[in-house]
Amino acid sequence: MDEEYDVVVLGTGLKECILSGLLSVGGLKVLHMDRNDYYGGESTSLNLNQLWKRFREDDQPPEQLGSSKDYNVDMIPKFMMANGALVRVLIHTDVTKYLNFKAVDGSFVYNKGKIHKVPSNDVEALKSPLMGLFEKRRARKFFIYVQDYEDNDPKSHEGLDLNKVTARDLISKYGLDDNTVDFIGHALALYRDDAYLDEPALDFVKRVKLYAESLARFQGGSPYIYPHYGLGELPQGFARLSAVYGGTYMLNKPECKVEFDENGKAVGVTSEGETARCKKVVCDPSYLPDKVKRIGKVARAISIMSHPIPHTNDSYSAQVILPQKQLGRKSDMYLFCCSYSHNIAPKGKYIAFVLTDAETDDPQVELKPGIDLLGPVDEIFFDTYDRYVPTNKDADDNCFISTSYDATTHFETTVEDVIALYSKITGKALDLSVDLSAASAAADSEE
Repeated sequence: MDEEYDVVVLGTGLKECILSGLLSVGGLKVLHMDRNDYYGGESTSLNLNQLWKRFREDDQPPEQLGSSKDYNVDMIPKFMMANGALVRVLIHTDVTKYLNFKAVDGSFVYNKGKIHKVPSNDVEALKSPLMGLFEKRRARKFFIYVQDYEDNDPKSHEGLDLNKVTARDLISKYGLDDNTVDFIGHALALYRDDAYLDEPALDFVKRVKLYAESLARFQGGSPYIYPHYGLGELPQGFARLSAVYGGTYMLNKPECKVEFDENGKAVGVTSEGETARCKKVVCDPSYLPDKVKRIGKVARAISIMSHPIPHTNDSYSAQVILPQKQLGRKSDMYLFCCSYSHNIAPKGKYIAFVLTDAETDDPQVELKPGIDLLGPVDEIFFDTYDRYVPTNKDADDNCFISTSYDATTHFETTVEDVIALYSKITGKALDLSVDLSAASAAADSEE
């Protein structure tokens, strides 16, 4: 361990593993350490016994739940947009060869007390019970505009400069009502609040386009994909990738103390009396607690069920987004459901999560609107975890700290953080122009 590295990465959470893989592929010498004896950090994947140990301390899980090893319960469950940035990263690094994907069955939104399929193109808009007849026609026109929009084809812009026109102005041009805007903004464009309405509309249009193109990719009921056996496969895939490029992974390294020189710059990491010298340190917030601040917490419920979420067309896997306005809250609530069809539970069993940014200290009461949609559950666990953001200036101390995972049940915000960190560490933009069909073979063959 007593040698020099370009980067030492601390923690094997999803963000750290993706970064370590990207940096290795980019030609840097990387040492990756974790104080735990398992991969994943906060975003680890637990079997049934581990789940019980964590939430019920010693209790043995009931026998009727099946074999412990058939469970792979992701603590930070997130689906991947089929054409999204994470899939591009997986192809760019060739980690796709270590993973098998399967399409997610359903994408839904909660509106006026009911669960509805999210309409994402002109044809679905005309069928959706979310809108009345005239609104359907207006929504159809909006979706056609988005589908036809191309950056480099001014004819498709219909005289609008989306770098200047706000999302609110674009929406009013098509006369869409607040109810329609609510589901398009939160369930298609995946915004977490309504600030986007006063931003330039280009990002909004690109997000809706990404959703529609991802949906079209596998002809399934959703734009999302998810690996067989869950996200626990991802860190291991990146560890294998790193090894191919000469990177080193070390688990179960106690302390992992970051060493600084007299100017406050990180120069190495010490564990068990040995110091790995380095130019830069990348880590999750738990490794440098004095360089981060708490910005809130996520409330989460984890349930084991023997049926799919009701009113989701019997989907074996599904996401339901509950926009904040529908609940009178400041932040959206998310339902994530996955099952034996993705090999994360024994046959006949489903795992459902309800997540939101906590606005109170009582997750049980706060998550009730989401839990009420689940129907009967075999078991349910509640907890909260704190969210941290870095407060340091990485140019001053060479420490690059990821932000804690948010409540979303999709990867878009997570990957934004990774790509921003990559650019800061390397001084280069990450080129994600890849052949997307490289990931589809796995997904299609699993259908």
